[in-house]
Amino acid sequence: MSMENAGMRVFSGGIWEEKYGYARAVVAGNRVIVSGCTSTLDGEVRHVGDPYRQALTAMEIALEAVAKGGLSRDDVVMVRYYVVEQRHFDLVGKAIAEVFGTVRPACTGVRVAGLVDPRMLVEIEIEAQRA
Repeated sequence: MSMENAGMRVFSGGIWEEKYGYARAVVAGNRVIVSGCTSTLDGEVRHVGDPYRQALTAMEIALEAVAKGGLSRDDVVMVRYYVVEQRHFDLVGKAIAEVFGTVRPACTGVRVAGLVDPRMLVEIEIEAQRA
């Protein structure tokens, strides 16, 4: 990644980015820091009631932002995920394991009272860094 990317903002066109005034990701030196992603595409929550598929969609959105920032899945060093139901930890963890395979980033899972839309069951943040 060249230094010209430093401080670059990545936008996905998501409704919350504009409404709440944030970027999907920020390139900071050799890092790409991705805001929390849900399974919202074109303003609609996808896979209502399915935390596993919501997690896969959220990570797809996050990894697209990582790529726009000049890094890849293999550069991911941290995943943070937030679930609204205790019983969803294993399903979201399964999705993370499938997406990251042998990359094995650091990971934190947290149960929360709720997300911005009650149909959202999981939100995922990703950080990537070039070694």
